[in-house]
Amino acid sequence: MDGTPQITPRLGSLAARQRTLKAAIGCVGTGLHSGRRVSLTLHPAEPGTGIVLRRTDLGRDIPASFDRVVDTRLCTVLADERWASARVGTVEHLMAALSGMGIDNVLIELDGPEVPIFDGSAAPFVFLIDCAGVVEQIAPRRIVEILRTVRVSDGSAYAELRPASGPVAGLEMTLSIEFAAPAIGRQSKSLALTPQSFRAELAQSRTFGLLEEVDALQAAGLALGGSLDNAVVVDGDRVLNPGGLRAPDEFVRHKLVDAVGDLALAGGVLRGRFVAHRSGHALNNRLLRALFADLTAWRDAAVPSALAPLSVAA
Repeated sequence: MDGTPQITPRLGSLAARQRTLKAAIGCVGTGLHSGRRVSLTLHPAEPGTGIVLRRTDLGRDIPASFDRVVDTRLCTVLADERWASARVGTVEHLMAALSGMGIDNVLIELDGPEVPIFDGSAAPFVFLIDCAGVVEQIAPRRIVEILRTVRVSDGSAYAELRPASGPVAGLEMTLSIEFAAPAIGRQSKSLALTPQSFRAELAQSRTFGLLEEVDALQAAGLALGGSLDNAVVVDGDRVLNPGGLRAPDEFVRHKLVDAVGDLALAGGVLRGRFVAHRSGHALNNRLLRALFADLTAWRDAAVPSALAPLSVAA
């Protein structure tokens, strides 16, 4: 035993076939770091398309892939490798919602450099998915099975992908965080990632930051759209948001949201175990790069026969 909490797999909770949206749906919001107003529309896409972000103001498409990540300071930024100015930042909450809800193929159109932040959680994107509806497609999902442990680290922080502990269909996750601020402290959480667990345990958790960092971030041209309406702000042992926390461990839950979004850039469903301590966007991306650089650490695998396809969502 390695001391990692054991998670009971839920085989019947992941779809065997690819899924997309039933209809297009749009929204308008503000970017957390840019402060710019952005229009965003999610469109259904054909099997095998994957997740593609289209900058309509630039006429450029950017595949949502780990090897298109160009910046991980406070958020995950994707860019067109042929045209560096075609960037989309803060993709992690939208990617987490799509991955957590089992959506494989979507075209995301937006007219600015950043996905809207809304309330700082993935819940608004889950709401959009629910409103659009979901349809199952003919093609099977891509499953990336972890065959041996891959680890990346930065001081005491680390992130690992390990082989599954049993006949799990997707990803088991265990994450711990540790902050000097007493309002956060040390927290940990484990779960088996399914649409049900993502919706119930992760989606509502908001991004957070320390009050002492706000001025420095804004001086650096970041967090220009940030407020208590879209982030939890901590000052020592105090949470400054008038409504308080949505859960006592909202901080680690949001870090899991970030991890789900970052790992969604693998381009398929990861089957294995994600174990991390103090991991963030940079380590999460390094982990995927290390995984796919080692052809002995993973393989494309079939969906377990025990998995029944999900019924079409309304």
